[in-house]
Amino acid sequence: MRTSSSRRGRRAAIAAVAVLTAGTALLTGCDSGGSDDGAAAEEKITLRIGTFGSFGYDNTTGAKLYAEYEKTHPNITIEESNVADGQKYWDTLKLRLSRDSGLADIQALEVGYIAEATGPAMAGKWADLGTSGGADLGAFLDWKVKQATTADGKVIGLGTDIGPMAICYNKDLFAQAKLPTERAEVAKLWAGDWSKFLAAGETYKKNAPAGTAFHDSASGLFNAVVSSEPVQYANAKGELDYENSPGVKKAWDTAVAAAKGELTAKLRQFDEKGTWNAAFKNSKFATVACPSWMTGIIKDQAGAENQGKWDIAEPPVAGNWGGSFLAVPKSGKHAKEAAELAAWLTAPAQHAKVFGVNGNIPSTKETLTSPAVQDAKLPFFGDAPVGRIYSAAAAGITPAPISRWDGQVKTFLTDNGILDIEQRGTDPAKAWENVKKLVDDKIDQ
Repeated sequence: MRTSSSRRGRRAAIAAVAVLTAGTALLTGCDSGGSDDGAAAEEKITLRIGTFGSFGYDNTTGAKLYAEYEKTHPNITIEESNVADGQKYWDTLKLRLSRDSGLADIQALEVGYIAEATGPAMAGKWADLGTSGGADLGAFLDWKVKQATTADGKVIGLGTDIGPMAICYNKDLFAQAKLPTERAEVAKLWAGDWSKFLAAGETYKKNAPAGTAFHDSASGLFNAVVSSEPVQYANAKGELDYENSPGVKKAWDTAVAAAKGELTAKLRQFDEKGTWNAAFKNSKFATVACPSWMTGIIKDQAGAENQGKWDIAEPPVAGNWGGSFLAVPKSGKHAKEAAELAAWLTAPAQHAKVFGVNGNIPSTKETLTSPAVQDAKLPFFGDAPVGRIYSAAAAGITPAPISRWDGQVKTFLTDNGILDIEQRGTDPAKAWENVKKLVDDKIDQ
């Protein structure tokens, strides 16, 4: 999933942590109680899962996987704590890892932070899921496994989803702005070039319904564009080199043009006040960059009253924004049971269930090519053929090199650079210098 404004996911923290299972709301900040792995199999235990964004496992709006697992494992209760903002989630997780305290039994990891999680400072904090839990590593896309593998060959994360890109658009707003509404015709507006996407925004602006914008967020647009580039934040050696990256430059220039051209609603995705969420429900913007995991967020935030108003079109350029993993902290008191649950949640059968409900494109090879995915449609999006759209995009993914600082630098570029231009009118050159200073001050390379 963004994720994190990695953005998997890429993403702003909700003020209170929402526990997505029945029972009392709990933060992940409590170690699981109980005895060691030698305890009786039927000992009652609680497994806590820390996530961000929308993973689609929960019993409310997700695929009800927790209830399914609990039914076959009556001694286990599962509780999920979810935070919307991937960066804040990661910052808290790093602090807890450094203290070996306050960790959930399973922690989600966004791809923007996976290189740091597998790096020398953190690699020893995680259970090796290649040797515990029973996961079939051969079921996953090879590059997905490689991303979560440490220098000494340990696999610290099992792939949940990947983030092939599309554009989600509000058909009602497009119709009012005298733009086509059929997905194939919409895709033609911007096929092959992000500059065409901006041109479509200018056309929308001429006839825009009052109080609406073409796109939700210049920062979201930045993430979409950079995700479609072969060179992003790191060079081929995995070293941070964003200042010389043609992909970052193209994404920055495109996002700045959208902001300066007043094509966006000037929103911060996943903001703490919920303004961005409310804008889906109130139809305040016509398009949003839409990796597969975004479809579940749109469905949840726009609400049932907006079913059928949104659709999905191919993006200007294919890309991969986000995608995540499940990892098990080695210090957990129920690491064995947690590894088994992580393996089950990320198995092909469960990937297919999550995709059917939430639209998260799976990272297992068998599921990607299965009829369950290829023939899938999402009723909320007017029965858009999401399986065909996203699996075709997934087939073209060539992962860019990643550095351990990608997620943090992306946050600086979007939240401290582009957002300042968009919301405060900061000069782009000044905003760029501000980002560089933050990187120099905050990141010890």
